[in-house]
Amino acid sequence: MEEKEKDVIRKTDDEARRLAKALVRSARFAALAFNEKDTLVPMVSRIGLATDLDGTPVTLISGLSAHTQALDADPRCALLVGEPGKGDAMAHPRISLVCRARRIERGTHEHARIERRYLNRNPKAKLYAGLGDFAFFRLEIERASMNGGFGKAYLLDRADIIADNAVNEAFAAREQSAIDHMNEDHRDAIAVYARHFAMAKDGDWTISGLDCEGMDLVSGDKCLRVFFPEPLGAAEDLRRVLAEMARAGRAAETAQGETGQDQGQA
Repeated sequence: MEEKEKDVIRKTDDEARRLAKALVRSARFAALAFNEKDTLVPMVSRIGLATDLDGTPVTLISGLSAHTQALDADPRCALLVGEPGKGDAMAHPRISLVCRARRIERGTHEHARIERRYLNRNPKAKLYAGLGDFAFFRLEIERASMNGGFGKAYLLDRADIIADNAVNEAFAAREQSAIDHMNEDHRDAIAVYARHFAMAKDGDWTISGLDCEGMDLVSGDKCLRVFFPEPLGAAEDLRRVLAEMARAGRAAETAQGETGQDQGQA
């Protein structure tokens, strides 16, 4: 009897979903694959990236570029995100997203929201975001293939990555004022989020985005994803959850400091 071929694809679980969302939410750029307009030959380009409230990747690209013309002719495309670190690049997580590009119409509420979130993440893009030949696109995820490292392959559906939450619309109305308040008055709390919940080194961390599942932090060229303990059921819960996370992080750091001090005295 022939031995059954081993299935290399793991079952998609909550840990895989969390990693996939973190990879997409924390990406500053992506490799975009598309079909060349006239020849239909596959091509690849690098694009800047952010996410909409539900986690859908969004980009700002020029109409003069080959990839914009290609997406207008054929919206089918794919993204690769996941930055390699030290050592073997193949040992670091990455995810390939099968998408369909949709141009965002200027003057709409959707355009205003996406522009705001994109520029929060990529402030240098303010230099050209208003130029007439530039346009925002939502890259609607259809499915994905993720490699979480050696031996960790997953196939994911849209629902595994996108947060179709009923509170997204309410978040859109409140998000910027909450971001501004936290960045202006509570940078110490943001530093706690980065250190305790993302295990990040100290830096000039600020919040670039808030949504029902968590927050996006930036410091220079570095981007982090910090998840809330549970997805929020209402936009009004945001302030309470942020305060609770700050208290929990500070308490844990204090306890860790006291433990280290006791060990040093032993």
